[in-house]
Amino acid sequence: MLNSLDLPGRPEDTRVVVAMSGGVDSSVVAGLLKREGYDVVGMTLQLYDHGEAVHRKGACCAGQDIHDAREVAASLGIPHYVLDYEERFKNAVIDSFAESYIHGETPIPCVACNQTVKFSDLLETARNLGAAALATGHYVRSVQVGDHRELCRPVDLDRDQSYFLFATTRDQLDFLRFPLGGLTKAETREIARSLGLVVADKHDSQDICFVPTGKYADVIERLKPGASEGGDIVHVDGRVLGRHDGIIHYTVGQRRGLGIALGEPLFVIKLDSERRQVVVGPREALLTGRLTLRDVNWIGDGALTDLPREGLEIYAKVRSTRPPKPALLCHENGAVHVDLFDGEQGVAPGQACVFYDSLDDGARVLGGGFIAATSSRFDAQPARQPADRLVSAASG
Repeated sequence: MLNSLDLPGRPEDTRVVVAMSGGVDSSVVAGLLKREGYDVVGMTLQLYDHGEAVHRKGACCAGQDIHDAREVAASLGIPHYVLDYEERFKNAVIDSFAESYIHGETPIPCVACNQTVKFSDLLETARNLGAAALATGHYVRSVQVGDHRELCRPVDLDRDQSYFLFATTRDQLDFLRFPLGGLTKAETREIARSLGLVVADKHDSQDICFVPTGKYADVIERLKPGASEGGDIVHVDGRVLGRHDGIIHYTVGQRRGLGIALGEPLFVIKLDSERRQVVVGPREALLTGRLTLRDVNWIGDGALTDLPREGLEIYAKVRSTRPPKPALLCHENGAVHVDLFDGEQGVAPGQACVFYDSLDDGARVLGGGFIAATSSRFDAQPARQPADRLVSAASG
């Protein structure tokens, strides 16, 4: 007999570790599992300590959040432990974020955190405690299919966090559980109130947790002194239009704050760290047609090398806030690239491209990778037209 987490045995005989961030989502997960009778153990990660971040709204994994997680655990009557992962988090997440940023990329540290600290180190700790599963407050679903679990989009697409979990491996998915995947955020808060949790109306974390002021350049300067080296602002046609005080102050797609008056709107098209150039141009120059990916994680059927010779039609998501769009996934000569049928604007190296099999709320995540390079629709090979299946789904 399987319990509600698709695990054998009665809930009371099943230990589950809950990753408690101190927010409402993970607190509700702990409360729901405790109410169902599971042997729940709460764990919170101490990831950083930046003073002013401790009590700042929008921060997570800081002092106030640890306090809140402890208070919730006490109210639920479950054991709670705080694990000091500061050094691991700095080495695996913060340092790589800074390195990527100074090379002109737009990194996503939340993916790296899930990939290393949370779903590697914490998962192993949960196993060592004899837990049958590690549960989190992410808004995604995992579904048991045969001998393994598949990662799917949640009911509440406005809260969909599958973009940040594309690097989760098959083995990790088999151990992870996401109890909020079938709930909306409003329903989660209502459950928190019914459980009497002190965090029921707490604000959601929004910014990158280790950037206390929201100013990325300040953090990069502190971690990598001298990273803000000046250079030229160059038009895509080769004209030098002015000077900048460091590419770390710019992002692809940026329009404001360029300090250039040319009589037409200009956007940051590319950041060239080797030449220390900020390349600008008209909006149409932002349109990307092909993405070359690195560090691809495939959790679809079969192996990535078994993709059809002509490529696999998928839906690709290149920003957490943008919907998936029809695309073609290809694996050629050891390289992986994605052709975007309609193109996307403002795509930058370092971001993620995540693959889905449909646009439904239960769409399956097939994997994803980090964007290593982009090509405009004019530079890339002509993209195939999407099949009728993709066109009709995308339009309606």
